[in-house]
Amino acid sequence: MKQQYLRPALLGASLLLAACNEATPQNPGIPPPPEVAVIEVHPQSVPLNRELVGRLAPTRVAQVRARVAGIILKRVYTEGTDVRQGDVLYLIDPAPLKTALHAQEAALAKARADAVNAAATAKRYRELATKKLLATQDLDTALATERSTAAAVKQAQADVESARLDLGYATVTAPIAGRAGRALVTEGALVGQGEATQLTTIEQIDPIYVNFSQSVSELGQLRSNTSSDHPAQVDVSLPDGSPYSQPGTLDFSDLAVDPLTGTVSLRAVLPNTERTLLPGMFVNIKLTTGVLDHAFVLPQAAVARDAQGAYVLVVGAEGKVAQRRIEIHGMTRSQWIAKGALNDGDRVIVEGLQKVQPGAAAKAVPAGAPAGDRTAKL
Repeated sequence: MKQQYLRPALLGASLLLAACNEATPQNPGIPPPPEVAVIEVHPQSVPLNRELVGRLAPTRVAQVRARVAGIILKRVYTEGTDVRQGDVLYLIDPAPLKTALHAQEAALAKARADAVNAAATAKRYRELATKKLLATQDLDTALATERSTAAAVKQAQADVESARLDLGYATVTAPIAGRAGRALVTEGALVGQGEATQLTTIEQIDPIYVNFSQSVSELGQLRSNTSSDHPAQVDVSLPDGSPYSQPGTLDFSDLAVDPLTGTVSLRAVLPNTERTLLPGMFVNIKLTTGVLDHAFVLPQAAVARDAQGAYVLVVGAEGKVAQRRIEIHGMTRSQWIAKGALNDGDRVIVEGLQKVQPGAAAKAVPAGAPAGDRTAKL
C-alpha cells in the first residue's frame, strides 16, 4: 500500500528536478554576445553632391538715369515687362533742348563767317607783305586772327554736337535688354537738375546668377574633382521644394577667403527662359562635382572617429567584430560617401557600437527590424 503512494511522489520529484536542470544555464558565468544592428554594404558609383543654399541675382543690372535736365512728359514702357535694348522708356520735354541746339548752330554760323573774313584778310596781308607794303606786326596780327577764328569754328562745332546729344538724351532708351522695374518718377517730375536722377532699373535675368559659398576644404575637393572636360553641375530646387528643370554650371570663384566665415564665394549661371527664377530668391543647390567609383554609402550612425581618422565596425561570418578604416569623400543629407577597407557584402554595425569592441563576439541582426523579429542573423 505504501509503495502505491510512494511511486507517484518519486515521479513528481523527478519531473521537478528535470525542470530545474533545464532552466539553469549550462555556463552561468559567460553572458551571451551583445546584439547589434547591421546593414550589408555594396560598392557602387556615387555622384559627389553637396547641398547648399544660394541666392539668385541678375546677370546684368542697369540704372536708367536722366542725362539732361527737364520735365518728364511721358512714361512709355510698362512696369515689370521685358524690354529690348534701345526701346524708349521715357520722354523728356525737348523744347528747351531744341532752343539750345538752335543757339549753338547760330554761334557756329557766326564763327564760320568770322573765320572766312579772317582768312581773306590774312591772304591780302600776305600779298602786301611780299611787296614790302605792310608792317610785319600787322601781318602777324592778321595771321593770329585767322588761326583763332578757325579754332572758334571747331569749338562751335563741338558745342553743336553737345547740344544735339542733349536733345537725343530727351528720349530715354533702354541701355540693355531685360526686365524693366518700377518707375521711380512720374509725368511732370523735374529730373536731371543738378544730378542724374534715377528713373528705373533694368535687370537681365536670362540667364540668371546664383551666388553661394563653400568652405576652403570643400573648395579644394571641388577643384580636384572637376575639370574643363568634367565641369561641376548645379541643380536648383525652388523654395517650395520642386526641382528646377534646367541645370547650371559654375561661372566664378572668388580669389579671397572671407575672414569672418572662412568661406569662398562661388557663382553659377542658370538658364531662365521661362523667367521662373527671380532675383533675390533663396534656393537650395545640389552641387555635383563628379562620380566616385567603388564607393560605399553609409549611415552617419555607422561611422566613428578616433585619432587616426574615420572607421566602421563590421561583424564577420564567424560572429567576430572587426574594425575597418575608411575615407570620407562627401555626404548626402543623412549618409556618408566613403571608400576604404570594405568589401562587398560586409555587415556594418549601425546600432550598438558602444556595446562591442574589435575582436569581440556579437550577434548581428538586421537594422530596422522590430525587437520581436530580431531572431534571424544576416
